[in-house]
Amino acid sequence: MTYAMIWLIVLGISISLFRKAGGSLSILRPNLLSLVFYYSLFVSSFIGSLLIVTKTDQFYMMHKVPNDEYRLIGFILVCLVMIILPLTVYLLQKLIGFDAAKEFNHYFDKPVVLPFTKEKTEFYILFSGLSTICLLAVAYTMLKLNAIPLLELIKGSSNAGQLRIEASRGFQGNVLIRNIFAIALTPILSIIAFIFAHKTRELKWIVLAVLLIGASFVITTYDLSKSPVFFYMLSMILTAIYIGFVRLSYKRILLIGIAGFALLFGMYAALGANPSSFLSYNSGPIGRMFLSQIAPFYMHLQLFGNGFPFLEGSSFPGIINQMFDQVHARSGRVAMGYFYPEKVEAGTAGVLNTLFIGEAYANYSYPGVIMSILYMGMFLAVIYMIFLRLPKNPVFLGMFIYFTINIPRSVVGGFFDFIFNPLWIMISVFVFSVYFVIKVRIGVMDFLKNGKGAGQ
Repeated sequence: MTYAMIWLIVLGISISLFRKAGGSLSILRPNLLSLVFYYSLFVSSFIGSLLIVTKTDQFYMMHKVPNDEYRLIGFILVCLVMIILPLTVYLLQKLIGFDAAKEFNHYFDKPVVLPFTKEKTEFYILFSGLSTICLLAVAYTMLKLNAIPLLELIKGSSNAGQLRIEASRGFQGNVLIRNIFAIALTPILSIIAFIFAHKTRELKWIVLAVLLIGASFVITTYDLSKSPVFFYMLSMILTAIYIGFVRLSYKRILLIGIAGFALLFGMYAALGANPSSFLSYNSGPIGRMFLSQIAPFYMHLQLFGNGFPFLEGSSFPGIINQMFDQVHARSGRVAMGYFYPEKVEAGTAGVLNTLFIGEAYANYSYPGVIMSILYMGMFLAVIYMIFLRLPKNPVFLGMFIYFTINIPRSVVGGFFDFIFNPLWIMISVFVFSVYFVIKVRIGVMDFLKNGKGAGQ
């Protein structure tokens, strides 16, 4: 009862702080911070933390954590995240003079403005060129697989888990082409093309949007991963909301939720899951939502500093570790190898990703946890403020949607990607370069024109 009271008090404080920091927590007007609250923290972490501290979880991963002390420690640390993270966002906004409610509502309601009315053909040529590269990258990814898991499943294969791992780790092609152009860029470009198609109603944009959306569904479903296609569909829904193509209502949210759960259950059934687990709170899709993301955090607490030394920065991206001659080691992969060596040996295990404080703890113990919460609050505040003050055009809005979806996903994936993320940097460079190449050309032409006129 005591834990439940603490949980409710923390939840009330967190809701208030997130509402102030995000400008809105309404599910009818979703934003970056509301998705972090609802998905990354409340559903994926906070509910499970109460089940675990009260020992009502009965979750298979928690059998690997025999020390009950970590159940309480983990609960306290998750509660700190729920309060300190939004408080940091809010205080930084107040320091800068940013009114989140005013800024967000203004951005949400204003129409999308098309850039380059005179240079629209040049922009389309550059954008379609980058899109062609991405479409070819998707085809390249499919050709470089020994077997496409989705097709093998349709053919009747029953070894879905191993097929998924082989598709990821047994890929025979260039990983950069797959990860950057196929997996990351294609969905982003499809969002931008969809916005242009909606605003211009031009056939060339409609055709390009259809091709990119189709390729995005291929690349988010081919390896049987369940979350990529759901998050891609969510990004398209969010895009439709932000451009005014769809207006949310509670009835529509209910219908979307029912359709989403039906699709999720269908995917679990297709992968051979036991139907009796579908409605269980600690197994199947519901258990995956409430416990699978947060339970590995407690495994991190049990492992690092006890059975395994702290990583002390080894989880930084490989490019940084190479500069300091340090071996790269993600905590989720280390934990998987320690707790489930047989699955790693069989090639059916991936990583034990969890709330970002798990990786922070694995590297720098409890001081790392506190510093990571403060850092994440500042990171979210800066990203949110920047995008709300950028022009609401298809390019900037497309990137905003991308980060609005992918930042909450990464919050329950690790911490060091928020310090230096080569993938986010590269895709930002590719997308923004298409926009700024035209901007720079316009600036140069205006300069030459004005200079010539002044000279005469």
